[in-house]
Amino acid sequence: MSGPITVVGTGTGAPLPADVLDGARLVVGGRRHLEAAPVPHDAEQVVLGPLAPALDVIERHLEKEGHVVVLASGDPGFFGIVRVLAERFGADRLDVRPGVSSVAAAFARAGLPWDDAVVVSAHGRDLRTAVNACRAHPKVAVLTGPGSGPAELGAALRSDARVLVVASALGAAGERVERVTPAAAAGRDWGADVSVVLCLDEARVLGGVRTVAGADVGPARWALDEDEFAHRDSMITKFEVRALALARLGPRLGELVWDVGAGSGSVAVECARFGAAVTAIEKSPDGVGRIRANAAAHGVDVRVVHGSAPAALDGLDDPDAVFVGGGGRELPAIVTACARRARRTVVVAMAALDRVPAAREALTGAGFDCDGVLLQSSRLTPLPGDVTRLAATNPVFLLWGVRTPVCREGVAQ
Repeated sequence: MSGPITVVGTGTGAPLPADVLDGARLVVGGRRHLEAAPVPHDAEQVVLGPLAPALDVIERHLEKEGHVVVLASGDPGFFGIVRVLAERFGADRLDVRPGVSSVAAAFARAGLPWDDAVVVSAHGRDLRTAVNACRAHPKVAVLTGPGSGPAELGAALRSDARVLVVASALGAAGERVERVTPAAAAGRDWGADVSVVLCLDEARVLGGVRTVAGADVGPARWALDEDEFAHRDSMITKFEVRALALARLGPRLGELVWDVGAGSGSVAVECARFGAAVTAIEKSPDGVGRIRANAAAHGVDVRVVHGSAPAALDGLDDPDAVFVGGGGRELPAIVTACARRARRTVVVAMAALDRVPAAREALTGAGFDCDGVLLQSSRLTPLPGDVTRLAATNPVFLLWGVRTPVCREGVAQ
């Protein structure tokens, strides 16, 4: 198989190079790209829809040593068609000529730097990943698609303190860039020309100077000391317990974590530092204040719900992972409610021995594979005379349940 594939990014203001279509035997692109380009009269045209048929046509032309040109939007190597073409035909066959990406153009229109932005594609993908990224980070660009546009994004973010910058038809004559609240975005019909939506926390949108682009991949430290959080009478998940809980929760960008019975919010804050969206549920008013103060002190966004579980869980979005750190006599009911809703895992911390069997039964009864450990640690503690002793911390039972993947037609779901 021989013959090159020239992939050209257009549509965000960059002019189409005059010679790019010379000798082309096949030109592939969106309808608007083909209509705007001087396609040779003897070249076959394929309007991009489903990719598989277009790729088959490209392969037939390459077998005849025909020159193929693919017209794409913006930078085709950024969430674009270059990946598919390289996988099918090989990267060495591609001559990629990128234009300005829609994300770069949208931030330029907004007058903002974007080296610290999170970029999420919702085109043909589950919108919840984009929603959770928007809740967790102050500067997110969402590439939109049918059913995952400004209206759907705005509806999911109604209760969040965010501003949406909706960039439509970037680079075209009908380009529009509008700043709206999530509620206003949810109430409009945006049509099919939206290119990208910027979701901004305007109080935190300008960060410091960076040397590495993109969102922070994770905190430099975790399982922070207790004295790095405001708490009441040592009522805080100890760092040894927090370390294992974080390992089992696996908080990450695009996911939602609940911290139920959050207390000081130490687990919630640590999960948010890993990039997850976090909702902390706490029944005491002073606890709610401490969680908010701790989140602010560590520069993360934690949504706080004041109420008692399990009733307070009603109406919340389903989480990927849940940490249960409180509950008292209601613990079995809380674990059961969380296990019914969690997509991936539930972690439960308990100091009382008699609550372990009920919590374990609640996890296994909800279809989780359950495991656990009793954590006992002793810390180095100085004594007078320049000597050191070991001071034991209270033992804690940590149980975790992992949802068994459902296999359909040989593929884990």
